[in-house]
Amino acid sequence: MGDKNTKIAILISGRGSNMIALAKAIAAPDFPAEVVGVLADKKDAAGLAIASDMNIATTSFERSDFTSKAEHEAAIHDQLVQWNADIICLAGFMRLLSANFIDKWTNKIINIHPSLLPKYKGLNTHQRAIEAGDSEHGCTVHYVTAGMDEGPVIAQAKVPVLSDDTEASLTARVLEQEHQLYAKALRDVLERQKP
Repeated sequence: MGDKNTKIAILISGRGSNMIALAKAIAAPDFPAEVVGVLADKKDAAGLAIASDMNIATTSFERSDFTSKAEHEAAIHDQLVQWNADIICLAGFMRLLSANFIDKWTNKIINIHPSLLPKYKGLNTHQRAIEAGDSEHGCTVHYVTAGMDEGPVIAQAKVPVLSDDTEASLTARVLEQEHQLYAKALRDVLERQKP
């Protein structure tokens, strides 16, 4: 039986396919962590019901329910503290976190991004890779810093860009890699943090 002392909180905005893959991997007896909660910035995020079905605590904080970004982030922060979260995994969380929030969780927030960073920060990464005529594309797990998709890289997985690829076909192949890479990268982070 692995040591499950490290507490992971996962932040989502939608269906949370990376959250599901991550939670399943973490549930393995030898994975050195446990998921203590899934938090969404949308009440109707499909991933919340799935996480609940997996017996994971869930909550949501809708941005429109708060008067400011700072107030919204304070509520998220308080919930993470309540869950005793050690590491925050962003899994399709579509909000940029402020430097003020990130500073409270230095080297404790990781994200998965669908490109081989530093290439293609931001959105529409698959279409951009196809349009650029890239021969390979992929995904990156990285630490979250104040600059969008700029934090230190933890791990990457590559896929070839095929001549007949569409945005949908490339997205599907990269997503397959994301689902494997995220848990592997998280395990690496936990190994590195061991005293």
